Amino acid sequence: MSRPAKLTLLGTTVFSGLVIVGVHYLQREERASMHAGVIRDEERTRIKRERQADFDLQAALQKEYMKEQEVKATH
Repeated sequence: MSRPAKLTLLGTTVFSGLVIVGVHYLQREERASMHAGVIRDEERTRIKRERQADFDLQAALQKEYMKEQEVKATH
């Protein structure tokens, strides 16, 4: 093989290797980003459930207190 042919082969091989490494790096970063989104969604869902439970508790307490106390309308 001639010298220019060897350099071309070497250059294309190195370039291909760098492209493959770059693609794998980007895939790893994208996967980590997507996983972080799942974690955020789970946290939002947990907070939403806690808030709903607090709301339900307050509604039940209000209903109980309304039974015990007489409330007059102010018209």
